[in-house]
Amino acid sequence: MEIKIHSIHFDADRKLLDYINDKVTKLTLFFDNIITCEVFLKLDKSSDKENKITEIKILIPGKELFAKKQCKSFEEATDLVAEALRKQVVKHKEKI
Repeated sequence: MEIKIHSIHFDADRKLLDYINDKVTKLTLFFDNIITCEVFLKLDKSSDKENKITEIKILIPGKELFAKKQCKSFEEATDLVAEALRKQVVKHKEKI
């Protein structure tokens, strides 16, 4: 699986990138036929404390799965997105 991480309008540190890689790689435990995974990290310009956005798009044969969450930290948003994608992957696998 190829993982691409895009941090938009800021530079993500190594610790955050490793954390995201670890979470996304765990999705292969549920479905090992994932082709690519794109992660987008964005900072919302609002003054709200929950201004960190994580979006993950996964390409699997015949389908594209997507999830987006906004939280106080990128780690929390990544956890929620990974869980949402896990559910989508499991549901897709059951259909096959």
